[in-house]
Amino acid sequence: MQEESNKAQKLKEQPKEQGKGQVFNTQGLVVSVSPHIRSEETVSKIMWTVSVSLSPAFVMGVYFFGPRAILVTALCILGSLLSEVLIQRLAGKEIAIKDGSAFLTGLLLGLNMPVTVPFYIPLLSAFIGVAITKQLFGGLGYNIFNPALMGRAFALITWPRAMTTWAVPTLSFAGLDGKTMATPLGLLKEEGLARLLEVFGDKAHLYKQLLVGYRGGSLGETSIVALLIGAAFLFYFRYISWHIPISFLTTVAVGAWAFGGKAGVFSGEPIIHLLSGGLVLGAFYMATDYVTCPAVKKGQILFGVGCGVLTLLIRLKAGYPEGVMFAILIMNCLTPLIDRSFRAKVFGAKGKKT
Repeated sequence: MQEESNKAQKLKEQPKEQGKGQVFNTQGLVVSVSPHIRSEETVSKIMWTVSVSLSPAFVMGVYFFGPRAILVTALCILGSLLSEVLIQRLAGKEIAIKDGSAFLTGLLLGLNMPVTVPFYIPLLSAFIGVAITKQLFGGLGYNIFNPALMGRAFALITWPRAMTTWAVPTLSFAGLDGKTMATPLGLLKEEGLARLLEVFGDKAHLYKQLLVGYRGGSLGETSIVALLIGAAFLFYFRYISWHIPISFLTTVAVGAWAFGGKAGVFSGEPIIHLLSGGLVLGAFYMATDYVTCPAVKKGQILFGVGCGVLTLLIRLKAGYPEGVMFAILIMNCLTPLIDRSFRAKVFGAKGKKT
């Protein structure tokens, strides 16, 4: 007791220094300036962890589409890294490729590419995604649109045939056999459910193939199981929350069930819409991008619902069978307005009198 009393007395006798970033003592307590909540999370750690979470989807893409999938993804990553270095060097900024953001952009862009795409498209798309969409807006944290999706949108609009040629999975590491196939969404939109079941068999077999990934599509979107494993990894580390992906998926499911069928209301196929296309990849990995999505939880739910509504409108009424990419990019434009509308109340602040 005497020793503790002496320590407390010495603590009181220490000089009381105040100022920015300094710690001072008052009545035996150590007080510091805000912020008082500390975290060991860094931008670099988050980016590399998200990249690791995408490894199951990448592995399945290589398994289904062969070694060319590695090359296409590598070109997207290389183009992203080189574009980041080039713009930062020209702008006289510190080279920051170690933070992992450019690598993640390239990886996501690669997973959104068809395996048959010519090799110049990944490089040019990566340049548009990183140099134009990200760096010219000020770099990481200042971009309005998701860089990977902007790169893919540029490629799709510029080379629509190359970006919509889907290879048949080979289930072999020998490579592609030159055959192509329509995506499940394409078949459902153009020829109807009967034709889709004719190609894949009954619904049980169709659902199984959609979950596993034996179907046409981009490199990283086909295996839903692999994507869900990665998403569970992100949920475990609390890098994403349920607000955007669940509201996104729920809106698509309910809307597809209610309005997606040709036999009237509530005759649609929600499971097919959920498991087809890039919905799962977009909902968990691109709609949840920290920079381009709302920061407030209520706003995130609205963001997810908006993405779901736009996705369905494009899938059911527009010329494209898929709408996830355009839906997220459109909602990216509304993120500042959503954040402003759902601004958090300042603790202790009083509302204005009317």
